[in-house]
Amino acid sequence: MNETASALGHETVDAVYRTESRRVFATLIRLLGDFDLAEEALHDAFHAALEQWPREGVPANPRAWLVSTGRFKAIDTIRRRARFVPLPTEVADVSAADGSMEWDEMGIERGEAALTEFAGQIGAGDPASWDEEGVEDDQLRLIFTCCHPALSADARVALTLREVCGLTTEEIARAFLTPAPTLAQRIVRAKAKIRDARIPYQVPTREDLPERLDAVLRVLYLVFNEGYSASFGGVLTRHDLSQEAIRLGRLLIELLPEPEAMGLLALMLLHESRRPARTSPTGELVLLEEQNRALWNQAQIAEGTMLVEQVLSSRRFGPYTLQAAIAAVHAEAPSIAATDWAQIVGLYEVLLRADPSPVIELNRAVAVAMRDGPLAGLALIDAILARGDLADYHLAHAARADLCRRLGRTAEARASYERALSLTQQEPERRFIERRLGTIQAG
Repeated sequence: MNETASALGHETVDAVYRTESRRVFATLIRLLGDFDLAEEALHDAFHAALEQWPREGVPANPRAWLVSTGRFKAIDTIRRRARFVPLPTEVADVSAADGSMEWDEMGIERGEAALTEFAGQIGAGDPASWDEEGVEDDQLRLIFTCCHPALSADARVALTLREVCGLTTEEIARAFLTPAPTLAQRIVRAKAKIRDARIPYQVPTREDLPERLDAVLRVLYLVFNEGYSASFGGVLTRHDLSQEAIRLGRLLIELLPEPEAMGLLALMLLHESRRPARTSPTGELVLLEEQNRALWNQAQIAEGTMLVEQVLSSRRFGPYTLQAAIAAVHAEAPSIAATDWAQIVGLYEVLLRADPSPVIELNRAVAVAMRDGPLAGLALIDAILARGDLADYHLAHAARADLCRRLGRTAEARASYERALSLTQQEPERRFIERRLGTIQAG
């Protein structure tokens, strides 16, 4: 095998890992019933792919190949471990008392038999059917498992982001504003709870679905946000994550067409429609007011707007639908100046009553600035910061800096931009703030 073929094979494996690894992992959990065993099987399968694909070629169905390989690797692991299974306590006590090796051998045989039986159970089934029957729903099953009521609210979200979507512990910790070691322990405890409580890997019954829906929607919302505006790193967006959130959102409303689930899908589609205009060809951040609206995806806008109208007409809507309604007003406007800012402010006021938060207050303040002028918006932002809320939120300081800049208060603008820059961990945003700082003369 020459070096070129080897390099191409490795590139293919890397590409498949990026697009398929979380689906393969979810299916392996369904087959194996254990997070850690599935994780080990996933890595074993991709290791085998790195060895075999450059030499033998990429299989016609890479995902099915990886699931099948991972499953058989897990069976091998289980059978190896059977040789070292601990003796049952009562057997060990008797053996220690009389020195009988016969009891030791009996314990090993029993352990081998039990683990071999389990290996046989997960080895059953038609490999050709796995990729077609139920595999598309495996991540949805896994989300509901991770969002089980037996887990704390934060643990549900953290575990799902880590295990279903493949975010790193550091990425999730930033989203939660939580130290990474604390977040890691939360995930470990959640997995142990699932194992010890024997939480089933399945979609709940229709009767149980509504109580589990809020946690699932929150998970999808956070996954989409990380994809739409990455919390850190060299790129503004992570298309794979936002697309995955939209795909899972569609699966969810097929399963449970609840209004707020439809509202969340609408919100994701309307935001995603702007993606082509949010960065320049060189990857630089482009603000809403400067975006080329001809680049917005009209099909996504039409679908999202239709969903918003459908949910609002049901009069059974919540925060996601209200955010989607705000996004729809932006989507319908031909320019920033022609935007109905009064309607947006009104929607934010309703949203604040439904879901009070400093971030929503900040967004309303920016809308007020567009409706009533920068001084009115600045007063609202200063009040939020004076309470101590959002003191470490870079977008609050960036918004304040922009309003000060528009008012000609350059010294304050510079100070707020510098504070925002110190808090920003995403490179395109850092470069944007640095450019703004460069245009401001010291006051």
